[in-house]
Amino acid sequence: MSSSNVSLVPVLTPEDDQTSKLIRKSKESPFVPIGIAGFASVVAFGLYKLQNRGNRKMSVHLIHMRVAAQGCVVGAMTLGVIYSMYKEYVVKPREQKNALLHK
Repeated sequence: MSSSNVSLVPVLTPEDDQTSKLIRKSKESPFVPIGIAGFASVVAFGLYKLQNRGNRKMSVHLIHMRVAAQGCVVGAMTLGVIYSMYKEYVVKPREQKNALLHK
């Protein structure tokens, strides 16, 4: 067998940590942090309301909180897709048209 300098273990650079990945992804699609914040706030609110949920069963409370959290994430994803489509199909052709006019 021949020895090679190729490593099978990925080398993490300082810019590959989780915070920098989140910052990079949030610049690419700004609705990701909004979805994460919405999910976290629904979970926090659900935990707070868990103490005084009244006559409601635990399972009903958890189902409502799950639906609310999923709604925040799916809503943020939908807004992100609409935003990226707007950039791709409205802003980009407009910039290309302006670039052709200024030549």
